[in-house]
Amino acid sequence: MTVELHCFGESGNAYKAALTLELAGIDWTPVFVDFFGGATRSDDFRETNVMGEAPVLVDGDFRLTQSGAIQHWAVDQSGKLGGAPEDKYEVLRWVLFDNHKVSSQAGMTRFLMNFLPADKRPEQVIGFMQGRLQAAYGILNAHLEGREWLAGDAMTIADIANCGYLFYPEPFGFDRADWPHIDAWLTRISETPGWKHPYDLMPGNPSDRA
Repeated sequence: MTVELHCFGESGNAYKAALTLELAGIDWTPVFVDFFGGATRSDDFRETNVMGEAPVLVDGDFRLTQSGAIQHWAVDQSGKLGGAPEDKYEVLRWVLFDNHKVSSQAGMTRFLMNFLPADKRPEQVIGFMQGRLQAAYGILNAHLEGREWLAGDAMTIADIANCGYLFYPEPFGFDRADWPHIDAWLTRISETPGWKHPYDLMPGNPSDRA
């Protein structure tokens, strides 16, 4: 049975789950969530996910939400992208770092800067969030100096988690040129066989609403 991932292209959190499924070789299909049309606030969607968020993985009667949990499910199902046994907690550490320090803040900052009307954008909040993100990028950049991957000797879900928002073209205060070790790491990820840009991997693109 093909796994469904309820997702939309603009979501970096959905991208982390989708790219993990893709690179793990799991048979999956995207189910478009019209986030900007209010789909996640509907009663029907709340029956799929009481948290009212995307992504949602559906495998028959099994449902799973939260990108980090979906990533770990994919590792367990495929035996791929989990790293060596001794790297288990290091992988988890970086997935949690992303969820708290990178994706949660990058997602909100990118939304405020690109998907709100210009007169509704809280500039002080945006500036504060960009400052926090600069600190997170600094940690990532320093950790990647002299190493190819965040945990262990091969790409893992730790890398896929932390890159989730960094391939998007919309501006939110991240410039690859400012972070040479992050830049090289993102290139390695994008050169991995099977990698796809979020707008090529999932339905939903800002141009659809232009």
